[in-house]
Amino acid sequence: MGIVRVVDVSAEGAGLRAAIEATAERYTGVEDEDFLRGMPMLAALLPEHLVLALRRLMLEESAPVTVVRGFPVPEDLAPTPLHWRAADPAATLVPDLYLMLLGSVLGEPFGWRTLQEGRLVSSVLPIPGGEQEQTGHSSDVCLEFHGEDAFHDMRCDYLGLLCLRNPDRTPTTVGAVDLSRLPESDAAILSQPRFRLWADDELRRNSATLTGDEAATDWTGERVVRVLFGHPRAPYLRIDPAYMRGSDEPAASALRRLAERLGESLVDVVLEPGDACLIDNYRAVHGRKPFTARYDGTDRWLRRVMVTRDLRKSRALRASAPSRVIL
Repeated sequence: MGIVRVVDVSAEGAGLRAAIEATAERYTGVEDEDFLRGMPMLAALLPEHLVLALRRLMLEESAPVTVVRGFPVPEDLAPTPLHWRAADPAATLVPDLYLMLLGSVLGEPFGWRTLQEGRLVSSVLPIPGGEQEQTGHSSDVCLEFHGEDAFHDMRCDYLGLLCLRNPDRTPTTVGAVDLSRLPESDAAILSQPRFRLWADDELRRNSATLTGDEAATDWTGERVVRVLFGHPRAPYLRIDPAYMRGSDEPAASALRRLAERLGESLVDVVLEPGDACLIDNYRAVHGRKPFTARYDGTDRWLRRVMVTRDLRKSRALRASAPSRVIL
């Protein structure tokens, strides 16, 4: 199956950036309530062919990854920070607004209280001390393929990544298989709640600092889940092999065979500055090849947004109806 569809907005890039720069003057940031309310209208700034491509990603369920090339990032981009907390929101406002508008075509952007304090647009960058972890802040190791936040029932429908800097051309990896072609015996097992799943190290670590109403989700335990769900002839996928185990030997074997198929399907996507990658989190997995972090301000730096098709379903885990942060 074709995994990646590429859309080029180079011809419209300069005008698009100028329009978003003008828009940026009206808002304090991507979490400005007026901006969030107006996103559907502001998405009209995007080229029509780009909007149609994103709608195809959402509605047709063909290629599960769309790469958008050609948006010019600011030439005076700030150095890559040593930690996500050190990132200045003003320094990335224009690309962040662009990424949010891309996400708004697919649904409603949201955040996790346990992920970078609930920021709607977060940073993917190497952090000293995290080189070996299975999180977006590692560098020395391969970030194994996974579905984003597979642990949580309210995980995103779509994941959006926007490259600000990638000096070594480190590939993002994406993969998908035709799940309708799995052996019937494996599909039957994978569709049963026979798989134990844990949250990743970063989310578990961050959840330990939350108390009271902020701790609506228990990130420290395990969940027993189905890997396949939805339509039996075109199922969706919930998988994170690094944090997932079969509850019995047949389940473990079926999971291993599926993971092998997904691993064989992986393709490299090298994101250049200004490139965005929109991933259907129910049909594709993603990861990253290793690289050597320099911690000198020039390291790989992506911005990330998570999008849900239905914000209302998480209302019990949000402080208020307008809030976009899941606790």
